[in-house]
Amino acid sequence: MKNRKIVYVGFAGDIIHYGHINIIKVARKYGYVVIGLLTNKAIESYKRKPLMNFNQRRIVARNIKGVEKVISQNTLDYTKNLKKIKPDYVVHGDDWKKGPQKKIRKKIIELLQQWNGKLIEVPYTKGISTTKLLNQLKIESQNKN
Repeated sequence: MKNRKIVYVGFAGDIIHYGHINIIKVARKYGYVVIGLLTNKAIESYKRKPLMNFNQRRIVARNIKGVEKVISQNTLDYTKNLKKIKPDYVVHGDDWKKGPQKKIRKKIIELLQQWNGKLIEVPYTKGISTTKLLNQLKIESQNKN
């Protein structure tokens, strides 16, 4: 990791789709990718109960090309992890400009300024989301019954 920029990506990692892979691909261009994997409790604070437990999601995240380290993120708020590792970049989808993560986004921008870190926002991948995938599965399951 010597002389490489640190790139932090907060990640639930419950159902991985090409939007997530796109964010990681962008992050890789900037340096050493550290995934802050949200704990079950952190995910449940703004979504639903994850389908896979934390250890299962950690195994998946560790095996995504370009991910070099996975650490726990115990809350939806990135502050604790960011203060600890002081990344050069935080990469996130731009969908968090609205909704439950809007306040966290603002806080991260302010925090990154303390060590000249930068937020890189990747345009939201249209047509795909974990919620959309789950809803599609639910409909398909209902249609079979």
